[in-house]
Amino acid sequence: MISRRDFLQVSMATTALVGASGFGNWSRLAAQQALTQDQLLQFDSFGNLTLIHVTDIHAQLKPIYFREPEVNIGVGPNRGEVPHITGADFRKLYGIEDGSPSHYALTYNDFSALAQEYGRVGGLDRVATVINSIRAERPDAILLDGGDTWHGSYTCYHTQGQDMVNVMNALKPDAMTFHWEFTLGSDRVRELVEGLPFGALGQNIFDAEWDEPAELFKPYQFFERGGVKVAVIGQAFPYMPIANPGWMFPEYSFGIRDERMQEMVDEVRGQGAECVVLLSHNGFDVDKKMAAQVTGIDVILSGHTHDALPEPVLVGETIVVASGSNGKFVSRVDLNIQDGRMMGFRHKLIPILSDVIAPDPAMTALIDEQRAPFESAMSEVIGQSGGLLYRRGNFNGTWDDVICDALLSEREAEIAMSPGVRWGPSLLPGQDITREDIWNVTSMTYPNAYRTEMTGEFLKIVLEDVADNLFNPDPYYQQGGDMVRVGGMGYRIDVTKPAGERISEMTMLATGEPIDPARNYVVAGWASVNEGTEGPPIWEVVEAHIAKLGTVEVGENTSVEVVGA
Repeated sequence: MISRRDFLQVSMATTALVGASGFGNWSRLAAQQALTQDQLLQFDSFGNLTLIHVTDIHAQLKPIYFREPEVNIGVGPNRGEVPHITGADFRKLYGIEDGSPSHYALTYNDFSALAQEYGRVGGLDRVATVINSIRAERPDAILLDGGDTWHGSYTCYHTQGQDMVNVMNALKPDAMTFHWEFTLGSDRVRELVEGLPFGALGQNIFDAEWDEPAELFKPYQFFERGGVKVAVIGQAFPYMPIANPGWMFPEYSFGIRDERMQEMVDEVRGQGAECVVLLSHNGFDVDKKMAAQVTGIDVILSGHTHDALPEPVLVGETIVVASGSNGKFVSRVDLNIQDGRMMGFRHKLIPILSDVIAPDPAMTALIDEQRAPFESAMSEVIGQSGGLLYRRGNFNGTWDDVICDALLSEREAEIAMSPGVRWGPSLLPGQDITREDIWNVTSMTYPNAYRTEMTGEFLKIVLEDVADNLFNPDPYYQQGGDMVRVGGMGYRIDVTKPAGERISEMTMLATGEPIDPARNYVVAGWASVNEGTEGPPIWEVVEAHIAKLGTVEVGENTSVEVVGA
């Protein structure tokens, strides 16, 4: 008799075969100028339950360009495992043809040329079309939002998230979980959450004073869909007070809390759940570890690390689904649930190619309504891009270099430091840089660009701490985003070394001199988690810099030498 795990492995193999075949078809269709919405959305329905997943939208209402990472290093047990495979290696693994739409959507190579061919991605009016199409076929589908939704744009900042709440409410999700939302401040979060017409979930969101579950957020929610009793458990970002300013939400504590996660799984199973779904903002590697630690979860819908994978990853008997970011993808997962067990699945990562998928007219009108009061200010052209501007990867992207250069020049600093955040669309060579574009890579509620002095010794401590957040071999200790971006200084990093020993050969780029541990250096940065940080908002600093340049040219950055990757 075939075991359940063997059955799921067979299901995975079938999904992989269908996925690879689908990619090939996309390439041929594109070559014939015949890629259509129907072909992009084609899906052979399966089983009795459908999940729809979006995550990490970062307030991107309109179509954008978004380049996937060139560098995504895995360490420890995740070395060489997805999602830590990029470019040609990624395409080879999944059987993706060079030059195909999936090449463009899922990898970074030839991005500018392919973007000219395939156009922008995302746009929540296109996402609405995809969701409506799935619901027309499967009315009982469960739509789940993985968080990082109310953050990341000019309009989101100026409406304190209201624009995204209005648009997402129109999409009618069934539940969501949270991360950057908390940086709106706990009072605003409470105001928005109390008005949501769907579930706000986070089994790991606790009252900081009493160390008990926070009343505002449910640990889980039940749904009766397709004749199946489904429990969706929420997992907010575990490291909020470390990665973001804890003074903005002092009432709350977080953490992974995997022991409580097991309690929640057991609890919902005891209440008759036939399918258990984890709506997570842990990050992919953390979700893989949690899937191995916690039994009884059928599906983990993963968020936070912005990974886009054309197939789920099977950990034990749990499938882990990664749905990308910025509204660029929608995941559909069809499950066959029989006698309280997941007996098989089909999955499709649907790229939102904006020139192929027709916008939903009602959603377009709603989006335009949210943006209308700000259009004049947002659309002002500040400069032009002389090359590809992107931010996504473990180390500096070209947008990060622009920000660091702005800090160096506008704040008269020797060294610049910019946070290793993953959000922010790309701009193609020759595009205008508007004020909205600048805000898309700088918008946050603690934007002050500080100017201070740090010793060389302290600079090394900062780099070592961030490196351990990223390259600790235990995913549960990976507590932040990507590596802090640095301007004016180079260094060597060995990702195989233990904490405190990864960073060496710190050098001032202007002189080639080694960083002196005892010397004070003038450092400019932004997004400090410390309360009361003073300085102009980063978007003003970057806008002034770009306005002076006119055309932004960014050369290849070779200031960081990576060893052991």
